[in-house]
Amino acid sequence: MARTYAAMRNALLVVDGAPDDPTARVRLDGHELACLAVAPEAGESGTDRVFCGTYDAGLWRSEDGGDSWERVGENAVGNKVMAVAIDPDDPDEAWAGTEPSAVYRSTDGGATWTEREGLTDLPSASGWSFPPRPYTHHVRWIEVDPDDPAHLYVSIEAGALVQTSDRGETWEDRAPDSRRDNHSLTTHPDAPGRAWAAAGDGYAETDDGGRTWTHPQEGLDHRYCWSVAVDAADPRTVLLSAASGPRSAHNAASAESYVYRRRGDEPWERVGDGLPTGKGTVRAALARGSASGAFYALSNRGLFFTTDAGETWEAVNVEWPEEFGTQTPSGLAVVA
Repeated sequence: MARTYAAMRNALLVVDGAPDDPTARVRLDGHELACLAVAPEAGESGTDRVFCGTYDAGLWRSEDGGDSWERVGENAVGNKVMAVAIDPDDPDEAWAGTEPSAVYRSTDGGATWTEREGLTDLPSASGWSFPPRPYTHHVRWIEVDPDDPAHLYVSIEAGALVQTSDRGETWEDRAPDSRRDNHSLTTHPDAPGRAWAAAGDGYAETDDGGRTWTHPQEGLDHRYCWSVAVDAADPRTVLLSAASGPRSAHNAASAESYVYRRRGDEPWERVGDGLPTGKGTVRAALARGSASGAFYALSNRGLFFTTDAGETWEAVNVEWPEEFGTQTPSGLAVVA
């Protein structure tokens, strides 16, 4: 049995049970959701603690697996919370990123938040700009290093992937070969020093903790990359969602996106037997399951899962709200 949290633009779908016979609840409808993070069994009475950041109403927390919600950090993090992350080893340590770009830390499960200052003092900050709103920029993603929770990767949309090695006491500017428009990153507890990045300017990966990055793109025909996930049992198996550009990624009326897989040093290959891709499908949010080969994918076409690393897919059998058909996903988390 699993629980899946599927965040679309205007609501969160909480799905319980096996994919062929699940139950689903719609939560936080009416908010503009921007990001999602889950700490399994860290809430009240052993239920999940869930955070959702919004474009217009700040940061929200549930201590009971999504049944009830409260706004947190209202006097600290502001209204536009674009990224949220939780330390995998300490669920009371959480991170939030905002627009304008700032990073906040909580050490009490999200009750209170403190800004980690100095982010915009980095030399590259003068060039940060989010093209649709060129007067500003924001933190798009925060990834906590599972091998060293003091080390964080922080994506600025658009302009830089920056890092800290001391929980935000000091900041390190972008590495020369890192991507500039990182949308999401992932790490793996069994792969110290490794990280994988899906960016608007292509795919990238590192094996030395972000000091240097490589860009294996052979076979990747669509290079506006959005979401990346790594197999729970084999960190050499990577899934990636991608489109040709922003309009085909985000706009349901002109959408055309795909899912790719890379194994080891092999070229990328397009996968998706049973998974809606191509015209009419916005870029998917991807998440790994707990078993070898298990992944989930969320798009405007529904919630899908695979048990063979993306070779074949099946729909999670939930009633799909009609309004989701024109929305983009904001986040996806799977709790075993």
